[in-house]
Amino acid sequence: MAALATLFAIIIISLIVVRIGAVALSMTGLSDDLARFQAQSAFTGVGFTTNESEAVMADPGRRKIASILMLLGNAGLGSAIATLVITFGGGNGREALVRLAIMVVGLLVVWRVARSVAADRFFTRIIRRLLEKWTKLEVKDYAQLLEIDRGYSIAQIEVKENEWLCRKKLQDLRLNQEGVLVLGIQRKDGPYIGAPRGEAKLEDGDVLTCYGQVSVLEELAHRKRGAPGDDQHSEAARKHRERMEAERMRDRMR
Repeated sequence: MAALATLFAIIIISLIVVRIGAVALSMTGLSDDLARFQAQSAFTGVGFTTNESEAVMADPGRRKIASILMLLGNAGLGSAIATLVITFGGGNGREALVRLAIMVVGLLVVWRVARSVAADRFFTRIIRRLLEKWTKLEVKDYAQLLEIDRGYSIAQIEVKENEWLCRKKLQDLRLNQEGVLVLGIQRKDGPYIGAPRGEAKLEDGDVLTCYGQVSVLEELAHRKRGAPGDDQHSEAARKHRERMEAERMRDRMR
């Protein structure tokens, strides 16, 4: 039974280590889903060659976190295998069945706790506070900085032939009048242009990375060329002016 208890301890510690790694990665600016996946991948050594891993390896702080997870993962996996062999290596068949039943029930309990939303939020808050206190991680909560949960979002919009965006320069589109900021352009089969200038011309197949209100971005992604598209632009610009004026009025009343 001592070996079985050790096995459960190794599994629980492994889950905690992965959760700490995921929180640490999210504090450097990765989304929660991506941070969880990369933490699990680094700890287990499986699937860490995905395209998203470039976002981890390009940052020194994230590389250090991933390296620690890889090191601990190798040690934890070896210990778990050795303990598993010891657990079922001795005794008769009945004892082995009892140990197997206990292990299955224990794993189910651990799995339920690990999948609990309430438990996840509780442990995440604690881990984040400890990391903020005892580490020097540069916190980059882009979702909070950009008000992602308050009607704003970052979206990628593909430029298509016969749509409003195609074959126009950014300065002619005047997207800022709609409250849309173009963060970058991924050229079709070409380079990525960060913070593009106004003379950048959009062509079929280019992909824009934009920041703005969700409703505006969704409409912009399907805006047709010609007079209908121009009318939609004018209407979006009018609504944006009204929002800005309402915000100025609220500021004056404070």
